[in-house]
Amino acid sequence: MVGWLILDGLLALSGLGIGIFWVRSCQSLAGASRLEPVDLAEVPARSIAVVIPAYNEEVNIVDCVRSVLASELPDTVELQVWVADDQSSDRTLALAAALMPTDARLRVLRVPPRPTEQLWLGKNWACVQVTEAIGETVDYLLFIDADVRLAPGAIGAALTLADRQQIDLLSCAPLLVCGCLSEWLVQPIVASAMAIAFDFRTLNDPESPTAFAAGPFMFFRRSSYAAIGGHAAVGYELTEDLALARQIRQSGRSLHFALGLGLMRVRMYQNFAALWEGWTKHWHIANQNNIPKTLISAAGLFGVFAMPWLGLLIGAIGLLIDGPSLLGFASCGLALTTTIAVCGMRWAIAQQTDQSLRYWWLMGVGGVLVFAIAIASIIKVETGWGWTWRGRPLTQSS
Repeated sequence: MVGWLILDGLLALSGLGIGIFWVRSCQSLAGASRLEPVDLAEVPARSIAVVIPAYNEEVNIVDCVRSVLASELPDTVELQVWVADDQSSDRTLALAAALMPTDARLRVLRVPPRPTEQLWLGKNWACVQVTEAIGETVDYLLFIDADVRLAPGAIGAALTLADRQQIDLLSCAPLLVCGCLSEWLVQPIVASAMAIAFDFRTLNDPESPTAFAAGPFMFFRRSSYAAIGGHAAVGYELTEDLALARQIRQSGRSLHFALGLGLMRVRMYQNFAALWEGWTKHWHIANQNNIPKTLISAAGLFGVFAMPWLGLLIGAIGLLIDGPSLLGFASCGLALTTTIAVCGMRWAIAQQTDQSLRYWWLMGVGGVLVFAIAIASIIKVETGWGWTWRGRPLTQSS
């Protein structure tokens, strides 16, 4: 009897969490700004340098560069495309260099080794080197990750919005593409969690204390980027997108976030190993290295996405072991209700984010995996043990 009551209590908490998560995530997504296509005649005459920092991106670099070079822009827009190879050990540099003869707008920079006396994390060192090479020759700087694919109208739409509204940093969230099973389990959960952690309805309010930016697509007014010190000012930050957003907001400049679902897409990880290394490297950092906060976020996502399915399993096993009982059937009914609720929530979120519902029936496993990622991230960040990105250590000794 006690066991059934405990299960009921956990499922009741799960149901409450699902209700809160459903309402808040859908409100956030519905109120988000969206990057919309524009006619070529609307695109202002400006100059842009697209920067693609790349470290061991042989799988992505060619398609990424080609998508940028295929941008549809009027002749009055000057476009430069820079690949900053950050000492890759694979064929990234060779593949990017092989594209140069095909388009004069493309430049490839071999980034020098990082100085050993300073801490440089993530893509910051590469971005500093390439922006120094670009200098003051352009009006705007667009930083994109190598796993991003732009639609032909993406840059024109971003340029038009930023120039028209005098935005100093416009960041856009691409459509999240999943390929392997682990991505389908984790990525939709993480994406919907971000909509709650950063309420998209208020992000563009100049009075909002929250500063957020989506790292895959960061569109800066070059003068504003220089004024805040650029990536050099946040070289020690692993989540440099959030750090740069804070710099823009704290300096009184204009910060704007938009969903770019129809104009860009990103596949962040190619396999489970990359996904595990990627999310565990900064989940705890995204929670300000606050252990209780990280644990609460992990427990909350576990309760919302995994507990209903776990409740069904526990309930079925309990009935088999203890035999039929009113309490047992009531607990199973509650578990079924919460499971239907979380499936409805997943469907509602998918409608607003253009996500596929593939493997929806495994979201309980996804909830368990996200919980494990959070725990591993605490261990890695707090101890430095196994804290790497593509083999590069992320501790001070790097």
